[in-house]
Amino acid sequence: MKSYRSVLEFDLPQRRQFVNITPQVEQALKESGVREGLCLVNAMNITASVFINDDESGLHADFEKWLERLAPEKPYSQYAHNGYEDNADAHMKRTVMGREVVVAVTDGWLDFGTWEQIFYGEFDGKRKKRVLIKIIGE
Repeated sequence: MKSYRSVLEFDLPQRRQFVNITPQVEQALKESGVREGLCLVNAMNITASVFINDDESGLHADFEKWLERLAPEKPYSQYAHNGYEDNADAHMKRTVMGREVVVAVTDGWLDFGTWEQIFYGEFDGKRKKRVLIKIIGE
């Protein structure tokens, strides 16, 4: 069995943003040489997310509005966690959107359903974050 590890780095200028990372994951899969197996992609920071969905700007805007209603950024005083970084809302948004995805690898390709893409969700940006890609298989 083969094992391959790659790390993506992000330092996004906005506090919140969604980035389609499918091309980078596909490149890592090519580099791995794995034809049949599994690909794990996970955010390595507690205020960021990795998820699968459609790459459609209206949907992303809807996510932003929905997440802000669920866990509004302000007022900061509404959260017991806030004080040093004022990012309690980012922790909650990450919990809702998820930490990682696992995608089957079939015949050297990510085995997606219709319209599926992999996204990095940033909820407390303006600093360096990492995403792990771990691929295992044959």
